[in-house]
Amino acid sequence: DFEIGQNWVSPARTITEADVVMFAGISGDFNPLHTDEEFSKKTQFGGRIFHGPGVFAVATGLESRLGIKEGTAIAFLGMTWNLKGPVRIGDTIHVEQTVASKKPSSSKPDRGIVTFDVAVLNQDGDICQDGQWVVMFKRAG
Repeated sequence: DFEIGQNWVSPARTITEADVVMFAGISGDFNPLHTDEEFSKKTQFGGRIFHGPGVFAVATGLESRLGIKEGTAIAFLGMTWNLKGPVRIGDTIHVEQTVASKKPSSSKPDRGIVTFDVAVLNQDGDICQDGQWVVMFKRAG
């Protein structure tokens, strides 16, 4: 039922200190760029930033709040993903998603493959991360 060019904008969410701490704990990534303010002040970022994969993880949650996959998504098949700019503690991010392509599954006629163009933007409209997500769906009868 998706149409090429169809798009959605997710709710927004502010990245907090707790997000950095929890993602460091769950991933084991305690790189000082994320966990040491004095170290990170001396980097090109001028302070701590949220983990790139953490931003991706939050983006999947924001996108899920759109509800477009509820009860119809079968599998996340893959992605291409680009990290374009930092997300800082206190930044408010949201996801913008557009249907880039769709096709029936070649092996299962009751399924289809949809490719989405996805971007994570901050409160200033800067694209922090973007790429494509490929998802298998149940096809409408």
